[in-house]
Amino acid sequence: MATHQRRPESEAAATHEGAAERQELFNRIAPIYDKMNDVFTLGMHRLWKRWSISWSGAKKGDKVLDVCCGSGDLSFLLSQKVGVSGKVIALDFSKEQLQIAASRQRERSKSNPCYKNIEWFEGDAVNLPFPDSTFDAATIGYGLRNVVDRKKALDQMHRVLKPGAKLSVLDFNKSTSRLTSTLQDWMIDYIVVPVVSWYGLTSEYRYLKNSIKEYLTGAELEKLALEAGFSEAKHYEIAGGFMGNLVAKR
Repeated sequence: MATHQRRPESEAAATHEGAAERQELFNRIAPIYDKMNDVFTLGMHRLWKRWSISWSGAKKGDKVLDVCCGSGDLSFLLSQKVGVSGKVIALDFSKEQLQIAASRQRERSKSNPCYKNIEWFEGDAVNLPFPDSTFDAATIGYGLRNVVDRKKALDQMHRVLKPGAKLSVLDFNKSTSRLTSTLQDWMIDYIVVPVVSWYGLTSEYRYLKNSIKEYLTGAELEKLALEAGFSEAKHYEIAGGFMGNLVAKR
């Protein structure tokens, strides 16, 4: 399926300090992104993503949004949830990730027609090109941490959700536990970086450690979601506190 490019009227509105560099980073790691997720989490990321989809409240026949969709893992799970009568809109700023996602869709659609309900868009999380109150549910997996203006991204997702709809945000957890934080740092320094160095992507994955340190704690995410207009916000720590999932209700 073709990938759409729906740009905001003002291109400047979709660009902000650091965004271009992060976009290029994800374009570079796209070829090994899925493989590395399986290696580093021993496949457990698939379970966490299923939990995140369940928290979104997506159901059969819904029109749903997956922001920062990457290669499409959450999009495909949403597709199964909403079925052939539903619709999945998946958006990312990395053209290379979207090309991989579309390729996966073509292959999967041969055995399951529900995957044909996914439409891919190249766009920016802080300037979503969709009308107000469009979607019945939304997800963003391992994406909000990488957005420069997280408040604006939450504002946008709040805007495009229907009243009462839920947003599910899966990402690394910025733990308040010194032990958990120390273990996270150790795993990145002594497992993640050495493995990706074989692919010449050491600097790209060193960014991961800094991005977690610059991210928000669960309590801070809840506060930011409420400031963005959500009526309810609850953050759940999962995977022993290494991962977290924010659930916010419009």
